[in-house]
Amino acid sequence: MREVTNPSTPSPSVGSNRWFLSSAPVIRSLVHLCLPMAAALIVGAIYNLINASFIGSLHSTVLLAAITLGSPILALVMAIGNVFGVGGGALISRLFGEAEHEPAKARDIKYVASFSFWGSIITGVVVGGVGLMLLNPLVSLLGANAATMPATSPFVGVMLAFVPVLAASVCLEQLVRAEGAARQVMTGLIASTILNLILDAFFILVLHWGVAGAALATGLANLGVVLYFAAWLTRNSENISLAPRWFTVVPVVVKPVLGVGIGTLLQSAFLIVTALVLNNLAAAYGDGPLAAMGVAVRIAQVPEFLLMGITIGILPLLAYSYGKGDSERLWAALRISALIIGAIAAATSVVIFIFRDQVFEAFVADHSLLGLGVIVLTAQLLAMIANAFTGLVTSLFQATGRALAATVMSVTQGVLFVPVVILGNLWFGLTGIIWALTVTEVSVLFVGLVTLVASRGVIRDGLADGSSERAEAALEESAA
Repeated sequence: MREVTNPSTPSPSVGSNRWFLSSAPVIRSLVHLCLPMAAALIVGAIYNLINASFIGSLHSTVLLAAITLGSPILALVMAIGNVFGVGGGALISRLFGEAEHEPAKARDIKYVASFSFWGSIITGVVVGGVGLMLLNPLVSLLGANAATMPATSPFVGVMLAFVPVLAASVCLEQLVRAEGAARQVMTGLIASTILNLILDAFFILVLHWGVAGAALATGLANLGVVLYFAAWLTRNSENISLAPRWFTVVPVVVKPVLGVGIGTLLQSAFLIVTALVLNNLAAAYGDGPLAAMGVAVRIAQVPEFLLMGITIGILPLLAYSYGKGDSERLWAALRISALIIGAIAAATSVVIFIFRDQVFEAFVADHSLLGLGVIVLTAQLLAMIANAFTGLVTSLFQATGRALAATVMSVTQGVLFVPVVILGNLWFGLTGIIWALTVTEVSVLFVGLVTLVASRGVIRDGLADGSSERAEAALEESAA
């Protein structure tokens, strides 16, 4: 039986970040949580396009290929930050929900936040340091050849040097969102993007540092994000603390954080492996196809990030509702989000597909790559739709602490993609490589839906057991 110090705590004030998690109308909560995230992610996606155009203005497919080859390093950074950020953020939101009935839970939030923040930095230092010591073999492993090695090495090297900063930035974003402070996250990410853009223009167009300048701009902009989020939490959060004195490695903190976070780690690890396999297979067809694939991916990221704003933004609401024991609110939020995702995915895909030629021509001067780029873009858009619904299901598993289910989703994606892309290349050549991701994402969505049906009863039991236990404890204390 849980220890209860008070039967309840005052309800969050109307309009506060916590109110949107606790009791605001679901639609209003989704607008508050998801729109700022979507806006920030879209700005980030647009930045990626502008950044690619900066590199493209140098009229070098080698430089564009270097950015594509170095993309697994960004996945590595996301992995490190999200292991601690997603796991820690989901647990913090659940604890906030539980604290409405058990105020003592609020103190545990400090331990979770400090462990998540410092854990991401320490791990980032180790991973970045090892990567720098093995830079040359690592760049070769990424698929760089004699032509792309000179551009790829400095890009990867600078990114590795900033891994601790980038990991901390990703982690802190999740911790701020755990409080429902989506607008603050949006402010930090958009400000970082603007700074990144300014630094890009200076480093690439003025100092002519090429892709190394792009990597340096990203690192410095994310350092600004770390400072902003840390300052905001210190000044505005009563429960979240980043102070080292709260750092702990006790199992009750480490196990739930890493239990959920390990799913994101495995997913990112498989993404790195699949990117390596994809890059090496695509590189055999020349730098042109590799560059076309990189640009098409960045175009598809605009609607993809819009949908991610929903799947990421809803996680604190789901976790809070689960911790509070509010079954009706949890399932309503999931249903409404699925409907919104379907509508947005269909609309944006149609618009981009209609103007596909004009959009692609804005980033690649080589018209011979246009036909290939359109095919890649079509495959990416279809994969995006499946991935959006997969992300929503995964967020539910993470929010409710279903670590095994989230891990199954992550492992399935990696396990399926490698044989699909290898067989696709063997049987259909470059066309098989292009469509491999689409086939994989649709298959992963199917597995996710099956897992959701199998887990629905367990989630319902968790909600009912938690609510019953809290009600029983409150009644016992009232009687005493």
